[in-house]
Amino acid sequence: MSESQKVLLVNCSPVKDGATAEIVKIAALYLSGLGDIKSICIDDYDIKYCKGCRACHKTAKCVQSGDDTLKLVGEFDWADVIICVSPSYWADIPGQFKAFIDRCTPWCNTHEPHAVIGSGKKGYAIALRTGPSMRECERIIESIDHFYGHLEITPSGHIGLCSIEYKEAVADRTDEIKEFCDKIISNL
Repeated sequence: MSESQKVLLVNCSPVKDGATAEIVKIAALYLSGLGDIKSICIDDYDIKYCKGCRACHKTAKCVQSGDDTLKLVGEFDWADVIICVSPSYWADIPGQFKAFIDRCTPWCNTHEPHAVIGSGKKGYAIALRTGPSMRECERIIESIDHFYGHLEITPSGHIGLCSIEYKEAVADRTDEIKEFCDKIISNL
């Protein structure tokens, strides 16, 4: 790593003080030497649902206004490194985060014109779930990596953490989170 990085940690859960938030705190601590660290929670943003009108496919702008979509996209634009930390809600990302992803259609690279955020970003995913099977974590990671790809954020690594229901269970997984953060640092 040659220069200071801007790191965005996104708690993709609407729960501001649960297990997902605890993982964000731990990761922020281990990554603090990288430069500017910003932690946010999806629940702090008012995101309206996509109407599916596809007007943005022609204009690269959403017809809706008056919510926090542009503010949240601005956080992604600010960062060099983005780490989305998501719990499993019925075997995928929470609806609040999915609503944001849907509203990012103006930035999706599958149509022209499309809006863009800054280039050269690396994206990481941390998935957690209450059960013991890694399959749900893999699905969450696929959803996040798919989102990154369409925003031209390079998917650069991930970790799945099973058997975490409450934030107290995160303490036993600190070594795994630290090891993942070390991989992020060595990848920069």
